[in-house]
Amino acid sequence: MISGISRRGFLAGVLAAPLYGAADRDICGVRFRALRHGRRSPRRYLVIHGDEDTARDVLLAHLGSADGAGLVVTGKKRHVMVRGLELDPNRMYSRAGAEASLRKLNPEAEERRILSTLRWLNGRREKLLRMLTPGRDSRLFALHNNRNYSIQDEVEASDQVAMNEPDKPRHFFLCTDPRDFAILKGSPYNVVLQTKAEPDDGSMSRLAARRGFRYINLECAIGDFEGQMARVKWLEAHLP
Repeated sequence: MISGISRRGFLAGVLAAPLYGAADRDICGVRFRALRHGRRSPRRYLVIHGDEDTARDVLLAHLGSADGAGLVVTGKKRHVMVRGLELDPNRMYSRAGAEASLRKLNPEAEERRILSTLRWLNGRREKLLRMLTPGRDSRLFALHNNRNYSIQDEVEASDQVAMNEPDKPRHFFLCTDPRDFAILKGSPYNVVLQTKAEPDDGSMSRLAARRGFRYINLECAIGDFEGQMARVKWLEAHLP
């Protein structure tokens, strides 16, 4: 819990804080709000699913005081429409992941439409990835919310697991750097380490493993603003 500070109080603080370069941007057919606090921080932040309102509110509040640049999807739905086809934006970071998502979500789509959309994404993906890739020795921190998903779903795919809050399986960190895991496992919170780049499912964790940058994802039950903010604050206080 965050002593004496409410969700409303955090969000009100955003209005008084200088967010430099805030602007809407269309990248890979997805509409984002690009935010920055401070001018030169190498840290990057992301909220990619539009239906994860708590994660969005937490990041907006956090960037009111923490330095870094963030991308927040502006829609309110989990999936986005790209050239008339439905796509999970959290699976578009590779061609393989985008193809699997397009085929799953658009089973009636003609083959030529799928292939045309994949070629279109291929020509634009690097722009998005450049914006999300953190500076040297820094990190990308993504915030997510869940409804029917927990740390148990990630145990089999993980290299190491620290179950520090077994009574809160829907709240956990996922990281790709063993040094970050070594710090996070000493926290009061659940954390898993995943270092493998394959199989390529188009997720950010697989991409980070392939490209060698630090990635941390924080999953929390939707609606728990204070719980998610407490974990964000712990990470920022303890992780360089």
